[in-house]
Amino acid sequence: MTDLTRRSGIVSHLRPAPLAAAGLAVAVALALLPTAGVAQDLTQAPLAAPSADISFLGLFLQAHFVVKLVMIGLITASIWVWAIIIDKSMLFSRNKREMDRFEQVFWSGQSLEDLYRTLAGRSNQGMAAIFVAAMREWKRTYEGSSRSFAGLNQRLDKVMNVTIAREVERLESRLLVLATVGSAGPFIGLFGTVWGIMTSFQSIAASKNTSLAVVAPGIAEALFATAMGLIAAIPATIFYNKFISQTGRQAQRLEGFADEFSAILSRQIDERG
Repeated sequence: MTDLTRRSGIVSHLRPAPLAAAGLAVAVALALLPTAGVAQDLTQAPLAAPSADISFLGLFLQAHFVVKLVMIGLITASIWVWAIIIDKSMLFSRNKREMDRFEQVFWSGQSLEDLYRTLAGRSNQGMAAIFVAAMREWKRTYEGSSRSFAGLNQRLDKVMNVTIAREVERLESRLLVLATVGSAGPFIGLFGTVWGIMTSFQSIAASKNTSLAVVAPGIAEALFATAMGLIAAIPATIFYNKFISQTGRQAQRLEGFADEFSAILSRQIDERG
């Protein structure tokens, strides 16, 4: 079995529904074209059909109202998907740089009090947000009048876990849009395909002409709708998987830092207790 065959099998296994939808559209279109050609040969008296503009813009302008709505919706979804992709790519890259920078400062030997005073007045994200949240709870305990050390470790862990959950939620925001477009896009395009092929049959019945010039524009519109669905769905699916993987890796880094910082604070609690 060649590499191309193995890869096709893997893709079919991972996303069977969208590929089946696109394959169905192509199969129907290919089945319809020969039928029209044979019918033309049998009648041997085709009527003159007006020339049709089969450019992308022409296909859109000549499409049925329903097919136009499908195409506009898919174009809008594609623009939205790429806006999310660009925004998330910048977000994950910025987060990685900030975490690298914070870890370098944190492990440089600078005192925790000095680092806290530097970060306390800022809007922090990632590891810096975890550090500030834990240090704020720490200072509330030691600077408060009650000075209750019982359960301080548990309170620190809970504060850091809540901060991690908020950071992960921020990283995962709007990824559901990519998942939705990636799964529903091909089927929306298939709906436009079915409607376009139905319009082709209606054109044949109305004109009583089986010429390819009558059938081809409707089929081209149908396949164009399918292509629009795939154009929106393919990048949405690829980058959704990529961003989910990056979210998992960054969440692991946040949890690892929280565990290390919790151990440092627990050691200081034991020394002061």
